[in-house]
Amino acid sequence: MKKTLTESVAVANAIARANLFASRDPRTRIFSDRQWLTPFVGGSYQFLDGAERLLDARMLFFYYATGITPAMSEAKPGTGSAYAVALRDSAGEYLDGGRTYKVDLPGPIPAKDFWSFTVYDNQTRSLLPTDQKLAGIDSTLPDIKKNADGGATVWFGPKPPPGEETNWVQTMPDKGYNVLLRLYGPLEPWFDQTWRPGDFKLQPSIM
Repeated sequence: MKKTLTESVAVANAIARANLFASRDPRTRIFSDRQWLTPFVGGSYQFLDGAERLLDARMLFFYYATGITPAMSEAKPGTGSAYAVALRDSAGEYLDGGRTYKVDLPGPIPAKDFWSFTVYDNQTRSLLPTDQKLAGIDSTLPDIKKNADGGATVWFGPKPPPGEETNWVQTMPDKGYNVLLRLYGPLEPWFDQTWRPGDFKLQPSIM
């Protein structure tokens, strides 16, 4: 029995990991032309579609996160929060902690309160431990640089590009990671998709 249960744990973990990182459900895609995913398939914090319980959607969310509230999955313009997950770059390759990427958030960014990026370790699904100690960046930081249109360009990689230290999030070589974009107080352009965040674009290595 112990052997059977040990094997079952490994198989269940593999199923849940594949369901998150390589979901075959097209409803996880937020945009038809971007890699960003939603963790809220079906839009219900109870993962219900009428009388149907969306078991794969529920498994995806709870393998990625630990708790959920109605406000998290049912945001409305100007209230609550909106979420988008990046697992892959613009070419469809998984994000690599040893490489450098940039992400453009065109302005104006539709967040009434603030926006943030948070970086998570693919293995533990917890915050990525780095020397930077922040595991992310957000628009409340006083030194963050804004683009002329009010948006921002954020860099992810082991080292910051020269002159981009305030808009850089550290990653770790040999560590796969994923990123959660949060918009607090999301505005209408998020909901009608007239605003879309850029994908992670692979950049030349920084020596």
